[in-house]
Formats: sequence, structure tokens, C-alpha cells
Amino acid sequence: MRPYLELLRPANVVTALGDVLAGFAIAGLQHPGRLPWLLVSSCCLYAGGVVLNDVFDRDLDRLERPERPIPSGRVSVRSAATLGGGLLAAGIAAAMIATPAAGGVAVAIAAAVLLYDAWGKRQAPIAPLNMAMCRALNLMLGVAVVPAALATAWPVAAVPLLYIYAITVLSRGEVHGGSSRATSSALIILMASIGALVLVIVRVPDRAIPALVLAAALTWRVVPAFIAARRQPTPGAIRTAVKRGILSLVLVDAAIAATFAGPVFAAVILATGLVAGWLARMFAVT
Repeated sequence: MRPYLELLRPANVVTALGDVLAGFAIAGLQHPGRLPWLLVSSCCLYAGGVVLNDVFDRDLDRLERPERPIPSGRVSVRSAATLGGGLLAAGIAAAMIATPAAGGVAVAIAAAVLLYDAWGKRQAPIAPLNMAMCRALNLMLGVAVVPAALATAWPVAAVPLLYIYAITVLSRGEVHGGSSRATSSALIILMASIGALVLVIVRVPDRAIPALVLAAALTWRVVPAFIAARRQPTPGAIRTAVKRGILSLVLVDAAIAATFAGPVFAAVILATGLVAGWLARMFAVT
């Protein structure tokens, strides 16, 4: 099972739960009976995406990352492709059980995932936006627990959109190092995402203080790593910043949840971050 778990990137999959929980908070914590289906859907969609990513990247990985499950021969291409496709289908089915609107969002996520894995990631101008759309839609998957909420909540998706855009721009230098232009752009976009998060928070002043504390923690955790990668854009520095950015997404989700549902629900999301951090010690994140 170890090669398949490596292929699934468990730590990353757990971070997807925070998006859905934050979306559920935006929707007012309504219809809790639908939430488990959305959590299952998100995990399946994310896991299917990362598996198929390695399927499409198998030739490149033979050169750059031969230790990964497919190029090392520990998982066959056919088995990985079947697993990835099955997970995407299961993700759509689970979302459909929750609400038809959630099913539509899940279809959009699956389409964005396939576009990224098969083509978008190799198009420098498109790849960061494509990846960011996957994560922004994952937040909307949680909102879709109340379909009517999608019409008013979509601007909040700009926060994870910008945040993941920054991480994706930076991650392109994980193997060979980055350029000053790319690392500078990633840092600027990261700061814009934090600014967008603060704008969301201050619109609900009654719950602003706990959410602002979480936003400050996010800044403290991620910004120094991005600055270090900007100063010395080596593969090691970039991988450190990317890993920290991925694992700190839970703080983005928790801050959003604190804004719309209070600090107790935000603490639930933070708990998923602890699980992700524990799994990250055993399985690769990037």
C-alpha cells in the first residue's frame, strides 16, 4: 500500500477538507447532513487529480523524480490511471448525492483537474490560474451545500484563487530553481491574497479579531519563506516555501470560517491542519 499512499499524497488531500468546511461556514452551517458527502467528494477529486498528475508526468518524472511510484515501477501506469479516473468519478457522484448544484461544481473541478494535468500545467501563462481555479472551486463545493448561496459567496473564492496562484507560480522552480521575476511575482500575488482575506474579514466586524489573528499567523508562517525563496531562488528554498504554503492553506480556510461561523468552527479546520502536518512527515507534499 505504501506506493499507492505516496501517489495519493495524503497530506495534500487532507488540506482539501478545510476548503469545503470553510465553504460550509460561508453557507451558514446549514444542512449538515449533506456535509459528509461533500467532504468525501473533495477528497476523491483532489486524490484523483494528484494521481493523474503523476500519470501524465511519468516520462518527465523518469528523469527528474525517478523515486516516485510510477517511474520507479512500484505502481503501473494502468493501475494509476484507473485509480485516478475512478476517484474523479466517485467525487462527482458523492457531490451529486449532496445537491445537484454541488454535482455541477464537482464536474467543473474534475474538468479543471484534467485540463491542468493533461495540458494546462505545461502552458506557463495558464498553469497557475488553472491550478488556482481547482482550489477556488473546491471552496465553492462547500458553499454548494446551500445552492442559493453560490450566487452571493463567489467573490470570497478570490482568496484561495490568489493564494494558490502564488504557490503555483513559485512551484515551477522546485526542480531547477526559479528566476527573480517568478519569485517576485509569487511574493506579490501572495501578499495580494492576504490583503483579499483581510477585506473579507473586516466586512464582518463582530468576528474580525479571531479571524485577523489567523490571518496574522498565516502571514508569519508563509511570507518569510517566500521572501527567502525570492532572495535565493534555489530548488531547496522554493520547495520549502511551497510546502509551507500548501500546509498553511488551513489558516486561510480557518480565517474564512472564523469570519462566517466563529472561532470554534475555525478550530475544527485547524485540527485538519495538524493531521496534514503529521502526514507530511511521512509522505511527500510536492
